[in-house]
Amino acid sequence: MRNVLIRLMCAEAVLVATASGAIIYNNLTPNNQIAIATRPGSAGVTEIEAADDFILTGAGIVNSASFVGLLVPGPTGGSVSITDVVVEMYRVFPLDSGPPSVGRVPTRVNSPSDVAFDSRDSLSAGELSFTTAQLSATFTAMNSIQPGGIHPIPNVLTMGNGPITGQEVQINVTFLTPFSLPADHYFFVPQVALSNGGVFYWLSASRPITGAGTTPFPTGVTDLQAWTRDAPLDPDWLRVGMDIVGPPPGSAVASTFNAAFSLDGTVAPEPSPVILLAAGLALLSLRKLLPNV
Repeated sequence: MRNVLIRLMCAEAVLVATASGAIIYNNLTPNNQIAIATRPGSAGVTEIEAADDFILTGAGIVNSASFVGLLVPGPTGGSVSITDVVVEMYRVFPLDSGPPSVGRVPTRVNSPSDVAFDSRDSLSAGELSFTTAQLSATFTAMNSIQPGGIHPIPNVLTMGNGPITGQEVQINVTFLTPFSLPADHYFFVPQVALSNGGVFYWLSASRPITGAGTTPFPTGVTDLQAWTRDAPLDPDWLRVGMDIVGPPPGSAVASTFNAAFSLDGTVAPEPSPVILLAAGLALLSLRKLLPNV
């Protein structure tokens, strides 16, 4: 009987831990509303980060990601190529953060945290690999957040830096060392370095999330808007829409944006009441038979 109960408990544990589904999150629906610069820092190049959120209702393993943006040549023109891809996972402030700064940004509520929870870099062996696919040779976003376009209070509101045109590409990333993340609300932060002074711009996506194959947030969970910062603003963040771009002409309501990305992997499902009840009854029965358990 003891062995039967132990096997029953193990079976219940397996049911709880079994991962479900291959798509963790999908809003890979790029549009032309805005393009947000995002790149790792290097000698003479200021780091810029752009972030959009997703939710894990159970412990997750993120094996791959895709995101869409523009490859924009530098001031001297010429072709550009991708030299590095970095992907970071942030939790929501105030996790992984110090006390909030005062007077630099309008709010830190629902922003990414100060520092990344985990990260992967294509220049580090065994962390990630990537491929690219051209979606359009020429694509124009109606507005942009460009390098130098991010400012603390009192110069937060710029209405953006205007239209930007580049080659539209989808970057597909495989995490050679997958992300192992506990259940939580996260921000996905991709950064892309380009050759010849080029800049990568992450394209906006549908908000609210709509379209075939997309995965809206679960009921009761808020889809947070995209945020951005550069090295001088660090550790603070600004909302791309509500802080930097502001209301469109003729409107009193500020724009808000998502960014185009998807994540694949596995997420452990939340245990059903039936499973929890069966596991509890099994444990009670085992304790009756084995008082010392």
